[in-house]
Amino acid sequence: EHYAFAEKSSSLFRNFFAKRTKELKPAVQSAPGWKLFGKVPPRENLPKDSKIIQQEYEARTGRMYKPPPPSARRKNIEFEPLSTTALILEDRPANLPAKSVEEALRHRQEYDEMVAEAKKREIKEAHKRKKIMRERFKQEENIASAMVIWVNEILPNWEGMRATRRVRELWWQGLPPSVRGKVWSLAMGNELNITPELYEIFLSRAKERWKSFSETSSENDIEGASVADREASLELIKLDISRTFPSLYIFQKGGPYHDLLHSVLGAYTCYRPDVGYVQGMSFIAAVLILNLEEADAFIAFANLLNKPCQLAFFRVDHSMMLKYFAAFEVFFEENLPKLFLHFKSYSLTPDIYLIDWIFTLYSKSLPLDLACRVWDVFCRDGEEFLFRTGLGILRLYEDILLQMDFIHIAQFLTKLPEDITSEKLFSCIAAIQMQNSNKKWAQVFASLMKDNKEGDKNHSPALKS
Repeated sequence: EHYAFAEKSSSLFRNFFAKRTKELKPAVQSAPGWKLFGKVPPRENLPKDSKIIQQEYEARTGRMYKPPPPSARRKNIEFEPLSTTALILEDRPANLPAKSVEEALRHRQEYDEMVAEAKKREIKEAHKRKKIMRERFKQEENIASAMVIWVNEILPNWEGMRATRRVRELWWQGLPPSVRGKVWSLAMGNELNITPELYEIFLSRAKERWKSFSETSSENDIEGASVADREASLELIKLDISRTFPSLYIFQKGGPYHDLLHSVLGAYTCYRPDVGYVQGMSFIAAVLILNLEEADAFIAFANLLNKPCQLAFFRVDHSMMLKYFAAFEVFFEENLPKLFLHFKSYSLTPDIYLIDWIFTLYSKSLPLDLACRVWDVFCRDGEEFLFRTGLGILRLYEDILLQMDFIHIAQFLTKLPEDITSEKLFSCIAAIQMQNSNKKWAQVFASLMKDNKEGDKNHSPALKS
């Protein structure tokens, strides 16, 4: 009996809940769905395609649907909002309370202020762009007019005009790129009487040495070889070439000037085995290659490195280098006494920053276009201008350097800011006076050389005996 009663009860509950479920299903389907702003009825079927909806509308109403023109869609604002900041002009959804008058006015005011600020920035940037363009056009006009003067007047009468005041002033402003190489060659001269044929001879010798060296050499041979042989090897020069103006990508392997730079440097190591290849030479040769033909670049390179200052540095003549540093410090103290004492307090000597500047003639330390302008005046004034440029850099950053300690000064001068401009630097260089107690650079340097010779005599063992 108990079993029969349980079976009957179970059947009764199953039938009841089955019926209840059937009654509940339509109620669930008709329950309202939820969206972000208010309740909307749920979609019973899948979303219809817009074309189907349009066809149903036309069939029901008997007329074609025409979408409103773009201008009629949004009458409450003058333009489509480009960002969320413009949404303050939109009306709120219908199911939310409208903005109060005060809030709407505040939002309108904030938006108007944002638009006004944006317009101010645009106007300011437009003026800045116009100013840059005006300066660029002016610079181009100056270069074009200067080029005419150089080509038609100065170069044909080089010897008679190079030292005149007018030419020197024009020279200071920078040489037009089209005549730069020619002026450099004339200014440097060719005291060594090198010919293009002589360059080809030394280049052939370099190629032979590289070939034989690569066929027979090993690591032990490199260690035991002479300095000239080591420096003439393909691998050692190639290593430095890859570091030359890396941002230009023209001197690295596969670049258009890689082999050309390698040839000039290789030929020079054969021409001057007593000097050989020294790190930093690749930057000087690269600048010349960018402005001269191959043979002319080699001639200028050999003559430039034969100048007393460059020869002293590239042969690592410590005695001569110290004289140059001492002369530099004389004018450093004269022009920038505060910074001079600051450097002295940290025992920061010129060799820490000057060696790299002089070795590469500023081509590694300054932007290339600015370095070329330094070279322009260096060709005019000689070695003195290299040290005057160094003082100009120190003057330009004097205020910053006075706040730094030894480590930060050394780091700063090793890696100068990239935003340095020719106008600022040359105005600082112009303010440097290369005169001390009525003595010019050459006289100061000569007196240091004289003092050194007299000191050597006084300390000579022969004189003491």
